[in-house]
Amino acid sequence: MATALSSLEEAQTVLHERGRKINIKTIRNITKRYSERSRLAQLSQSEEFTESIAGCRVVVSTDGGRIRLREKKRGPKTKKGRNRYKGSWREPKVLIIYVVNDDGRMNRSFAPFIDGTLKGPDAIFSMIKYYLEKIGICKADKILFVADGARWIWNRVAKLMISMGVNKWYELLDFYHVVEHLGKISELQKGWKKVERNKWVKKNRNLLLKGKSIEVINEIRQVCKGKRGKKLKREREYFIRNQKRLCFEQRKNEGLPIGSGAMESAIRRVVNLRLKSASTYWLKETAEGMLMLRSYFKSGRWGTLKRLAFSPKILIEG
Repeated sequence: MATALSSLEEAQTVLHERGRKINIKTIRNITKRYSERSRLAQLSQSEEFTESIAGCRVVVSTDGGRIRLREKKRGPKTKKGRNRYKGSWREPKVLIIYVVNDDGRMNRSFAPFIDGTLKGPDAIFSMIKYYLEKIGICKADKILFVADGARWIWNRVAKLMISMGVNKWYELLDFYHVVEHLGKISELQKGWKKVERNKWVKKNRNLLLKGKSIEVINEIRQVCKGKRGKKLKREREYFIRNQKRLCFEQRKNEGLPIGSGAMESAIRRVVNLRLKSASTYWLKETAEGMLMLRSYFKSGRWGTLKRLAFSPKILIEG
């Protein structure tokens, strides 16, 4: 209930209506211990998956969301003896791994893997490796890593794949993020009217869909030529740096998605609808646990989490 609903208070209300009177503190402690046991079982490699991805098209993606943490401030306490705190924004990183059908759409018969952490880029990539090794990623027919242009992602992808013995994989920028960057370039052109900007974006958008990324990059070089603005330079470098990740027509023809909509949806369902709300501040360890619980719940793998939390080995060690 604490995972599925939007707050511990709502969980308490529903439980009371079902004849189970539990106070908020107890609900919080049970939830925390449940997530800790589950993660411990996962780290001990006791998690097993029965699904086979042999011959499947597998898509991997990761991105970051936003939540506020309750972090203690240095200095004197309040008049009531409470610690002062600040509500800093932090970026929980979330992963999703799923299988697509011949049309490039998510195969609903295969529950996706979703998980998240506040421990940074290396931690989320360790999680990705864990899940990919568990499902035998080397048996997949095609592997696509799709994401936005964040360097913390692409600087780690090749190392991840090579470490697992993957010989061939595809890398692709999310098409809709790319179009947004085209829009930013057009907006930075002084003297262009709205009609001109829209026409330029539409033309280059269509060229990308037709597999003509070199023409698009040449066009960007041309409109940026002789201009020294930092923002415009940054947008130009974005396309040049990711040139090999703009093969949208090829990936689409191979039955693979060209966007990371599944990733955006996962962040919304896991993070935004549970951990990100007005005047809500999380302790880091509590948020870390809820990220795991919420991920498994929203991916349809709550049964797996239950087996993890109550595995004999963890219960004995606990």
